[in-house]
Amino acid sequence: MLPVDRPGGDVGAAGADMGSNGPSSGPHTARVLLTVTTTVEPATDLGFLLHKNPAHAQVFEQSFGRAYVVYPAASASQCTAALVLEVDAVDLVRGARGGRGRATPDVAVGQYVNDRPYAASSLLAVAIGRVFGTAMRGTCKQRPELAATAIPLEIMIPALPCRGGASLAGDLFEPLGWEVDATPVPLDPAFPDWGDSHYVRLVLRGTLRLADALNHVYVLLPVLDDAKHYWVAPDEVDKLVRAGAGWLAAHPKRDLITRRYLAHRRELTAMAMARLAEVDDTEPEALDNASAAADATGPHLAVSLAEQRRAAVLDALRDEGVTRVLDLGCGSGALLQVLLREPSLTDIVGVDVSHRCLDQAARRLKLDRMPERQRARLTLLQGSLTYRDARLRGYDGAVLMEVVEHIDPSRLDALADAVFGDARPRVVVMTTPNVEHNVRFAGLPAGAMRHPDHRFEWSREEFATWTGGVASAYGYAVRYVPVGPDDPEVGPPTQMAVFTR
Repeated sequence: MLPVDRPGGDVGAAGADMGSNGPSSGPHTARVLLTVTTTVEPATDLGFLLHKNPAHAQVFEQSFGRAYVVYPAASASQCTAALVLEVDAVDLVRGARGGRGRATPDVAVGQYVNDRPYAASSLLAVAIGRVFGTAMRGTCKQRPELAATAIPLEIMIPALPCRGGASLAGDLFEPLGWEVDATPVPLDPAFPDWGDSHYVRLVLRGTLRLADALNHVYVLLPVLDDAKHYWVAPDEVDKLVRAGAGWLAAHPKRDLITRRYLAHRRELTAMAMARLAEVDDTEPEALDNASAAADATGPHLAVSLAEQRRAAVLDALRDEGVTRVLDLGCGSGALLQVLLREPSLTDIVGVDVSHRCLDQAARRLKLDRMPERQRARLTLLQGSLTYRDARLRGYDGAVLMEVVEHIDPSRLDALADAVFGDARPRVVVMTTPNVEHNVRFAGLPAGAMRHPDHRFEWSREEFATWTGGVASAYGYAVRYVPVGPDDPEVGPPTQMAVFTR
């Protein structure tokens, strides 16, 4: 590492002349490039964050070649680190054989003649993980404050397969705070009429923590390529969840990212989606409540929409004489807190797919210090609401408060079967946002949903159609209750259905 007081200077020579350890092209080698540039001062502190000294070229052996870290420029005002991946096509094929038997002649040729040695792909992602692994964890003993700080960054990859078009790069990186310049690479500059290839020159600019930036690139390179050079095993789920911590669960393209990263393996994708649900600990009502409170006027100003919603749910349970109730999708326990204060409820069960949310609920409710009589009334269960669960049978009430909009539309039939067909409580109370009311929220952009994890938001007609169909299919009657100010033009902010069997 550079000493703290080392003056910044141009060390481009380290990038240009790497001595005996530098890249030396053989007959089967080609190079892939990624550069990271910052202008935070002193910019040479990038070396501390990457754990790579700008004064020296460094080499790292890979199973398919070598990776080098060099600094084409390093001064107090600007520093650029380059990761150069030298891929040996022969080593790549040898490493990929894995004892799976002899390839057919066509496949054997395809193993050698492809874009892997030339374009950024899962090969570069693997090299990023191995060479910059400590930086990806945000660990830096010499500059801990800088490691935790968002700094100006520019990341450039000159050749990257982008299956889905250049716009897909924007769809993936822009929600993460990047300014994206994805320029298609022509098939042949000498023949412009031939059009563009499926490769892009990608430049990302933004102000982010370096650890976050590296994790974004590590995950999204193979997603844009939509291919991996190695067999995707279950441990890839762990890698995805770890690298996607803090951003993937709420990403609008989460499903596409997960499928492509896991090579479209359904069982692994399902496993990853369940894990991501556990780490997504954002309160579902956060934006909803903030918008309602900011725009509230009149007598309801003193009571937030969230409080009105919880009160409406409790009133419905009282009206129907419920004594044993399931809070399905209980999150961090906001409704459970209200239910525990109601003496007529003798058995209360909170259910959520996320262990983390259940831990938060236990802390919120002070479960470890709760009086024994009160504690006997409460049970917390981990479970998915789209699968039948014998533990949920036999209760006379169930609540789905701000839950259905977080479920993929394709899974709603499974939810209905599990709740109304299998658990089959006498009363089900369901609330969900009314999308028509969104225009009354000044802080909500046109067309945006109230929470980044919402899969949809229903109009009053759509809500009535779905709930009416479920009621008819499973033998329930249903009535509707507005929650919050019932606007004569766009209706209430929350719509509630009360099913009775």
